[in-house]
Amino acid sequence: MAHALRGKTAVVGIGTAGTGEAPGRSAIELLADASLNAIADAGLKLSDVDGIFAATSTHAFPTLSVAEYLGLRPRFVDGTNIGGASFEAHLLHAALALDAGLCDVALICYGSNQRSAGGRLVSMSEPQVWEAPFKPRMPLTAYALAASRHMHQFGTTREQLAEVAVAARAWANLNPAAFARGPLSVADVLASRMISDPLTVLDCCLVTDGGAACVMTRADRARHLAKPPVYFLGGAGAQWHRAISAMPDLTVTAASESGPRALAHAGVSLADVKLAMLYDAFTICTVLFLEDLGFCPKGEGGRFVEGGAIAPGGRLAVNTNGGGLSCVHPGMYGLFLIIEAVTQLRGQAGDRQVRDCDIALVHGNGGTLSAQVTGVLGSAATV
Repeated sequence: MAHALRGKTAVVGIGTAGTGEAPGRSAIELLADASLNAIADAGLKLSDVDGIFAATSTHAFPTLSVAEYLGLRPRFVDGTNIGGASFEAHLLHAALALDAGLCDVALICYGSNQRSAGGRLVSMSEPQVWEAPFKPRMPLTAYALAASRHMHQFGTTREQLAEVAVAARAWANLNPAAFARGPLSVADVLASRMISDPLTVLDCCLVTDGGAACVMTRADRARHLAKPPVYFLGGAGAQWHRAISAMPDLTVTAASESGPRALAHAGVSLADVKLAMLYDAFTICTVLFLEDLGFCPKGEGGRFVEGGAIAPGGRLAVNTNGGGLSCVHPGMYGLFLIIEAVTQLRGQAGDRQVRDCDIALVHGNGGTLSAQVTGVLGSAATV
């Protein structure tokens, strides 16, 4: 049975700023610009915002910094930071706060100048005592371990991992806003510089700047605003470890728990999902999440993505903006998943538009395969 929150709230505005390179801009400036763009997209005013949901890699107290910079006195705030999955969690938390009447207009926001000004990652924000003696390059080394184990256990190949990057680039080539565009082949990925075996530089996400934001409100108000509302149908999170050395099984993530719960909350099945926006910090992530969310059996992810299956024209539309691998990745990518899902559900994705896209799954990942949060969004046809 679907959760009582199903369809009670909706995303009514989205915005980005400085995606790619934004020299001379601070993280909070990019966050603020994206926020103002999202508020304007919704047809609202800054003064309407009374709930702030924020996480960044540069602010210890993000909601304080955001409220001060924007000149807001919010009634409700949430600074939950679980890495790149924070914003999928914020979707759920904002829906709860809105439904309870604790705020009326919720702003979910992020900004990073990681590329142009050396903004730091949060993946290793505190020492990992069992890992540090081996001098890993985090978070890359952690994902390379997972990829190596998956290859050993299931016969997954580097060519199959490369298919993920090639598919992402094919989608990026349909997206004028994508940072990395142009031809890319499996051979190109395999021949690129090895960073942490078995992952090459083209198995790894981009390093970009960028701000992103979305605005949520209750469904009764959403129907009267400027843009078609995209409804929050369900969501769930799960986390089993912090350090990769404590991960129970390097081939199974907590998405195997968050995904089924989110789908149950939304009252939908995987067969209903027309778009999967999966956090692709590394090519192995897409393979793991396709398996753990149930799109294919465990161990079959490599074979599932072969032959352009997740590229334009394939069996499943995955990461249609080009993903973290080819579109944008400013340290914490989860909010950009939501923005692309909303764009698709509005039918505003242009050349990359997915036909009959009414239900989208967004899946965020934080830390070193640590925090997993799944959300389900739907068009007006679903409520």
